[in-house]
Order: sequence, then C-alpha cells, then structure tokens
Amino acid sequence: MADFKDHFSRNAAQYSAFRPAYPDALFEWLAAHTAGHDLAWDCATGNGQAARGLARHYTHVVGTDASAGQLEHAFVNPRILYRVAPAEHSGLDDGTADIVTVAQALHWLPLTPFFAEVQRVLARGGLVAFWGYGLPSASSARLDQELQRFYAVIVGPYWPPERQMVDEHYRSVDFPFVELEVPPFAIEHPLTRRGLEGYLRTWSATQRYRSARPNDDPLDQIAPVLAAEWPDPDEMRVVRWPMFVRAGRRS
Repeated sequence: MADFKDHFSRNAAQYSAFRPAYPDALFEWLAAHTAGHDLAWDCATGNGQAARGLARHYTHVVGTDASAGQLEHAFVNPRILYRVAPAEHSGLDDGTADIVTVAQALHWLPLTPFFAEVQRVLARGGLVAFWGYGLPSASSARLDQELQRFYAVIVGPYWPPERQMVDEHYRSVDFPFVELEVPPFAIEHPLTRRGLEGYLRTWSATQRYRSARPNDDPLDQIAPVLAAEWPDPDEMRVVRWPMFVRAGRRS
C-alpha cells in the first residue's frame, strides 16, 4: 500500500454533514456514456457522495477508501458495498467495472499504480471519470472575495502540495485513457451561513491550520464579512461550485 496521507478521518462526521452533493446531471451523463450498468467502482469514496449518485444508474456500486473513519460515516444504500482498500488494490476482478470514478480526491492517489488498476478492472466500453470543484460562490461579490482570501491567504500556507492539482483542474495529470469531451457541470446546493462555515472547516488546510494553531480559529478572520453579507446565519441561500471533469475510455 502506498504512503497514505489521511487528512480527513478525524473530521469524517463534518465531512459527511457539510460537503456538497454532486449534480444529478453529471451521473446521467456518465451513465449515458457507459456500455454496461452493472458495476461501478467509486475510488476514494469518502462518505459515499459519488457512490450514492452512481447507485441510481448502476446495479452494484463498490466504494473503496483507505480511510476507515470516512467509511464509518458513509451513506447507507443497498446497492453500495463499502470496503477499506487502497486505490491501487480495488479487489475487483479483471474487466468487470463498467465505470470507475474519483470525486474530488484524485490528488491524494498514487496515480501510476491507480491508473494501472483502472486499466485492469475496466470492462469493454467502460468509462473512467474523475472530477473536482473550485471555490464556492455565495451570490455576494464581497463575500466571494473574502472566501478567496480565506483560501489563498489565511489557510493558504496550510494546503498540502497535492492541492495544486485541483487548482490546475487536474490538467497536469497525464491521462492514459482515450479522453472524451465533457460538458460543463456545476454544483448548486442550498446552505445556511452555518452550513458554509461547516464546509470551510472540512478543508484539509483549515484542519491543518487548527492543528498547528489550536487556540486560533481561522474562520474568525472572515467572520465580520460573513456576518455583514449574510446577517441571518440560518437563512438558506444557493451556493454554487464550478466543476471540472475529465473522462475517458481504456486505451
């Protein structure tokens, strides 16, 4: 098993509660581009957000994650089987997966052995897709600017180096598959201000900041703007995250 950097087990319950769900349109597009719909493998499944979406289109979904803590908080679904496993050792038989997905987690995986595993388990006509999303937009230019400052300046020094791949929309990844053109997608999710704050606390950089400075909450530094731009902490607003997706077939 490759060296696993677990940034999320300690806050798995928060991750499950506050991370946004992926749009139905994404899973509809993925299903329309796979020849079979029997088995889906969601690697680095976390709490099963992508696995839950896949289960609406595939008979069997296997969600694997190297973090047992994350899987303890995974969504329960009769079509989904969760198990602790590293990305490079799925436990699936050769040529059995109609689709392999990685949601907002490719940057944590050992890419060369993982892609070899994908090539091994993909069925004929199978699809591999991985995606991520950028900073949230909360319908206020001032608030969006403050979220950018929080990301880049306040917790910026605490991002693991792998985060650079997300900022590059995974375009720096050598993609050993026959790539497909993917339409644009976005996550749109109703949140309260408390929900947005909870989401910001799930960031690995926020958690590393708190570990390094246990008496200092980085959200305190943006609290005045949050309160001014979103006075009622329980008011629901639609928050939008732009997505980026890469998809392809076995070479």
